[in-house]
Amino acid sequence: MFRENHGIVGDAHAGDWHRQISLLALESIKKMQAKGLDVTTGDFAENITTEGIDLPSLPIGTKLVIGETLNEVTQIGKECHTRCAIYQQAGDCVMPREGIFVKVLRGGIVRTNDRIEIVSDDSSN
Repeated sequence: MFRENHGIVGDAHAGDWHRQISLLALESIKKMQAKGLDVTTGDFAENITTEGIDLPSLPIGTKLVIGETLNEVTQIGKECHTRCAIYQQAGDCVMPREGIFVKVLRGGIVRTNDRIEIVSDDSSN
């Protein structure tokens, strides 16, 4: 359950801030697998794994409908202050460059395999 201006109910990273939910593309995970890492969805602490969307190319402010919810892209990538276990193994990690963060504008239910629709990259909508 996504809660407006909060994130995923019960998630440790939820709250009144700009990084309520994280998304990472399956294609990014496959890049790390190609480097020989035994990683899969969830290993990067992403809340949602996508497929077929070039997440890092979405401008800040882009609106995404996921299930019943409306979300706004607030950040592309993140600074890693401490190197995670994935970085320690591979000398690289895709989350800081290719993961994105969204804020929940309209809460609701999101289910596995729900379609993600890019609605707008215009903050006036």
